Amino acid sequence: MSTSANPVANPSGTAPRWRRLLPGSLYARVTLIIVVGLAIAQLLTFAAIRYERNMALRELMMIGIERDIASSVAILDRLPAAERAGWLDRLERRNYRFVLGGNAQGGAPASEASQQFAAAIVDAMRPFPVVKVGEVAWPPEGLQIEVRLGDGSSVVVHAMRVGMPVSGWVMWLLVGQLLVLAVCAWIAVRLVTRPLAQLSAAADQLGPDLKSRTLAEEGPTEVAHAARAFNAMQQRIAGYMSERVEILAAISHDLQTPITRMHLRTDLMDDTHDREKFRQDLDAMNALVREGVTYARTLHGATEPPLRIDADALFESMVADYEDVGQQVRLEGRAGAPIVSRPNALRRILMNLIDNALKFGTDVTLRVQAEGEGGRLVVSVRDNGPGIPPDELDAVLKPFYRVESSRNRSTGGTGLGLAIAHQLAMAMGAELTLHNRAEGGLEARLALAAAPAR
Repeated sequence: MSTSANPVANPSGTAPRWRRLLPGSLYARVTLIIVVGLAIAQLLTFAAIRYERNMALRELMMIGIERDIASSVAILDRLPAAERAGWLDRLERRNYRFVLGGNAQGGAPASEASQQFAAAIVDAMRPFPVVKVGEVAWPPEGLQIEVRLGDGSSVVVHAMRVGMPVSGWVMWLLVGQLLVLAVCAWIAVRLVTRPLAQLSAAADQLGPDLKSRTLAEEGPTEVAHAARAFNAMQQRIAGYMSERVEILAAISHDLQTPITRMHLRTDLMDDTHDREKFRQDLDAMNALVREGVTYARTLHGATEPPLRIDADALFESMVADYEDVGQQVRLEGRAGAPIVSRPNALRRILMNLIDNALKFGTDVTLRVQAEGEGGRLVVSVRDNGPGIPPDELDAVLKPFYRVESSRNRSTGGTGLGLAIAHQLAMAMGAELTLHNRAEGGLEARLALAAAPAR
C-alpha cells in the first residue's frame, strides 16, 4: 500500500506562505517563537498597565477635577469684574483653563467617556447655569463649557482629559527585560537543540560503512538516553551486517565444493550438448555466489582509505584494458588534475557500468567532465542500447533486479552489477544516477563528491 500527500490540504505540493517565511532550522524557529512570545507578553503587560492607569486617572478626574473647576468658577464669580482677568493664569491647570466672555464651540459630546466627563462638571457647577457644552476636535476629546456668572457675564471653561504620563525609563526597562529574556531563551534553546544537531550529524555520517563517531552520553537525562540509544543502535546494525556477511561468506565457501565437484562430473559426461548446458549453469551459479558476497561486503563497508590519484591515468588504463580484450570503449574529456578518491572502489564502479553498457550496446563512451572551477568531477558511461523504462531507473539499482522479463542470466546478468556500483558509490560519498539519453541509450552518471586536489 502506498501513501501520498493529501491533495486537498496542499494541492500545489508546497508549504504555505507563512511557513515558508519561517527560518529553516529548529534552533532558529524555537528561538523566534520564544522571543516573539515574550515580546507579545511584554506588550500585553504594558497595555494592561496603561489601561489600568488610565482608568485610575479617569476616576481621579471624575472625583476631583469637577470640584476644582467649580471652585475656580466660584472664585471668578466673587471677584470684581476688573480683577478676574488677572486671576486666570493662577486658576489655570494642566487639564483646564478659563476664558472670559465668548461662546462655547463644538457639538455635543459623542463618546461615552466625554459624556460622563461633561456630566460630572455640569453637576458640580450648580447653582451656576451651564449655557452650552461642546466637544472640539483639538485637543482630542476636549470640552468647552459656557457658564453664566452671577452678574450675567459668561466664562468658557476649556477642559480636557489628560492621560497618565509614562516615564521614559519605563520603556527602556521593558526593552532591557525583553533583551535579557531573549538572551536567556537563546541560551535555553541552544542547550536543547545542540544535542539534536549532534544526533542529526551523526545520523548523516552513518553511511554504508556503518562507521560513525560515537555520541557523548552526557548532558540532561533525555539527551544522554537518546545518545545511548543511538550508540547502541549503531552497534546492533554493525553487528547484524557483519553477521550477514559472515553467513554469505560461509555459504559461498560451502557452495564452492559441490560446484567444483559438479564441474568435474560434467567433464566425464559423453553428451557434449548437455555438458555445455551444465557448465553454463554452474558458471552462473558460481558468478551469482561470488557477486552476492561482493555485494554484501559493499554493504558492510569500504575499508579502502581515500588517496590522491591521477584520475586521467586511471581512466586511460581502464580503456586500454578493454581494448586488449577486443572491446571498444571511447574516452572523452579529462579531469585535468589529481583527485582524492578510493581508486579500487572507483575502478570497480566504472567496470560494472562499462560491462553493463557493453552488454546492451555497441557504442560505449566514458566521458569525464569537471563541473565548474574546483567543482566535483562527473564521470559518465554512455551506450547506444535500448535504455531502461523510466519507471525502472531507480529499481535497477536494487539487488537482483533485472529489466528483462525473461530473467535469462546470459543476457540479464545476476542483477547485482548496478547494485554493487550503487553501494560502492554511496560508501565513497559519490552519487550514481541513471538517465535515458534523448538520442537513445543509457547514461550512468557518477558524481564524485571529492573536489579535484590542487
